[in-house]
Amino acid sequence: MSLTPSNMLPLGTVAPAFSLIDAVSQKKLSLDAMKGDKGTVIMFICNHCPFVVHVNPEISRLAKAYQSKGIGFIAISSNDIINYPDDAPELMKLKAKEADYTFPYLYDETQEVAKAYDAACTPDFYLFDEHLKLVYRGQLDDSRPGNDIPLSGIDLRNAIDALLNKEAINPIQKPSIGCNIKWKTP
Repeated sequence: MSLTPSNMLPLGTVAPAFSLIDAVSQKKLSLDAMKGDKGTVIMFICNHCPFVVHVNPEISRLAKAYQSKGIGFIAISSNDIINYPDDAPELMKLKAKEADYTFPYLYDETQEVAKAYDAACTPDFYLFDEHLKLVYRGQLDDSRPGNDIPLSGIDLRNAIDALLNKEAINPIQKPSIGCNIKWKTP
């Protein structure tokens, strides 16, 4: 496991459009069809990363707390499944059920979506406003596997709350830390 920080896409960036297969429903879903009325959280995650396994309970709680308030949640796995078969779509479907995801868990087979978002690690979090402009990117909170800091989602929660309340979002944002995205080798 290599410790990799987010690349921190510039605030104000418009979310790149995409259509990917949802591992659960097997349907092709577009960003436009999944975005929330008031904002959208896009998360790059995977099945096997210990950092993602650690935050799964909180991302499930966050989605359940905010989807009814107009925030869309989308999870994407972009890992190379040839070298990392634990991240294959059929296992993504099982993970989504096990982790009680109430949001789509999409497979980015070509890795083009991860590249378009300049995603670097799992988990990597992005919050876009109702116009799909980036207002937050970075960590869920300070909790990491083994550091004994309770999982709270406070950084992302604060950003979502500010967005919903039409308040300024603190531009000083900490990068997420996790396993690097498993890029395909040419």
